Amino acid sequence: MSLALRLREFQEHEDSLRWEGTFEQYLGMVERNPSVAHTAHARVYDMIAAAGVREVDGHKVYCFFEDEVFGVSEPLERLVEEYFHSAARRLDVRKRILLLMGPVSGGKSSLVTLLKRGLEAYSRTERGALYGILGCPMHEEPLHLIPNRLRSQMETELGVHIEGDLCPVCQLRLEEDFGGDILRMPVERVLISEGKRIGIGTFSPSDPKSQDIADLTGSIDFSTIAEYGAESDPRAFRFDGELNKANRGILEMQEMLKVDSKFLYHLLSLTQEGNFKAGRFALISADELVIAHTNETEYQAFISNKKNEALHSRMVVMPIPYTLHVSDEVKIYGKLIRQSDLRNVHLAPHGLRTAATFSVLSRLKESTKADLMKKLKLYDGQTVEGSEIDVKELHSEHPVEGMDGIDPRYVINRISSALVRSDAPCINALDILRSLKDGLNQHASISHEDKENLLNFIAVARQEYDEVVKKEVQKAFVYSYEESAQAVFNNYLDNVEAYCNKQKLKDPITDEELDPDEALMRSIEEQIGVSDNAKTQFREEILIRISSYARRGKTFTYNSHDRLKEAIERKLFNDLKDIVKITTNAKTPDPDQLKRINQVHETLVDKHGYCSVCANEVLKYVGSLLNR
Repeated sequence: MSLALRLREFQEHEDSLRWEGTFEQYLGMVERNPSVAHTAHARVYDMIAAAGVREVDGHKVYCFFEDEVFGVSEPLERLVEEYFHSAARRLDVRKRILLLMGPVSGGKSSLVTLLKRGLEAYSRTERGALYGILGCPMHEEPLHLIPNRLRSQMETELGVHIEGDLCPVCQLRLEEDFGGDILRMPVERVLISEGKRIGIGTFSPSDPKSQDIADLTGSIDFSTIAEYGAESDPRAFRFDGELNKANRGILEMQEMLKVDSKFLYHLLSLTQEGNFKAGRFALISADELVIAHTNETEYQAFISNKKNEALHSRMVVMPIPYTLHVSDEVKIYGKLIRQSDLRNVHLAPHGLRTAATFSVLSRLKESTKADLMKKLKLYDGQTVEGSEIDVKELHSEHPVEGMDGIDPRYVINRISSALVRSDAPCINALDILRSLKDGLNQHASISHEDKENLLNFIAVARQEYDEVVKKEVQKAFVYSYEESAQAVFNNYLDNVEAYCNKQKLKDPITDEELDPDEALMRSIEEQIGVSDNAKTQFREEILIRISSYARRGKTFTYNSHDRLKEAIERKLFNDLKDIVKITTNAKTPDPDQLKRINQVHETLVDKHGYCSVCANEVLKYVGSLLNR
């Protein structure tokens, strides 16, 4: 399909969404589907719920956020349940400003942007359709046309709540253009759009001395006063403030606590009473969800100022910390890379995860129950050998953890720097760690003590990377020696079976009866920490697993028992360690060594995500590690 045809189809779809009719027709719509008259809070909650909800480990995961916001599923669950859901059910929390509080680059702005984009798309669906009075600068709810004395009866019949009064423009039009006949008042479908300033407003602080309250509430159009005769004529007023334009949707207050207090008190009236004062008019009704965001330092300064006490109780503060899950931190880097020119550069396996390990370590608080590396792995859902620590207990030590530390943008900036400096087709974990270390010297806000801690975290992340790549190269070598691994596996099983059944083994060459080879079995079991006292239990477990497979007509293979497979791979790799050293460090390898190294190289590229360049580098690096 050509681009022009695709654009034409898009425009035709947009045109098909438009609808105009009368208030009488709109009443029929509300009667059939009361959700078209939902408040802004209810509409936002419906939008989130419509995307789907899953339950994971007793927590609700809202699919609406899944592909954009990572690692903060529990704060998001609290946000949706305690604020959006409660506000949608008309509880008093809807009369509060939602304040997202967290560290820089923690996802607050991304979260608000996601809600705004989502609301734009949702208003274009059948389920999310909403309507406003045609020609109203605030696209207000048509039910405001119903006189107050009839509202109680109409609310019962329609199954809705009617809140708010006509804006000055619609009051004037109703009388002058339609003679007070509310049924003939025109209604249109409202398609929310931030770009067109329909249903979404954004207020950013600027110099308090120059910023005008009109940015929020609208202003008088002095050029029309001579025509209309008075400032109180709504036709002489520009209803173009952010409070006007955000009606029926979302008002984002960027860095709200930097805003002059005279602006904030307009928000108090809006959230508490559902109206605000503008020009020489009576209070103007507005239905909008006010979302603000700030960092912890500014929030603490704000609440310590007694002048702001009236605002404290009018806010719902939701902490949005950095993620403490390495896997989710990697997803954040992946998202930022996809949005940049880095997406065409090959990143060697484990590079982003090693950087994420460093970042998460910097955010964790010391625990009396586990060291930081063990804590990091437990938080990420990994099994830590010999640990019975409950993750909930770790969380309870520091309920609001992750409010400081290294932010994702710093890591992406350092990856960019590594790319520019190396000008290589790919970069690996060591390149990234080196760049992260160099960047600490350029970070003016990092104290000497913090720098020492961060350097230590870089060293820990590198140690973790060393273990991972050694194991990966080990597996690649074992794969090239797969026949040897299978032979060790079969030999171990023969000895285990003889040991458990108290039988002898027969030498295949001399037919001599031999005792089970205890040295061989222990050399394998010790690789995974099976103690001498636990060896019999482990061997019996293997025998039971073999019997279970046999009963079900299945073959017990090299891959059937994860721990035994790991033990054999480690045993074989230790036996091959000298070969690996020689093979990876030989300047002029012999034909057999060359064949072996090519097989390992091919395995790393085909099965582990390496490119030719970084596969060579990791082989050299692991060889150097083994030579230490």
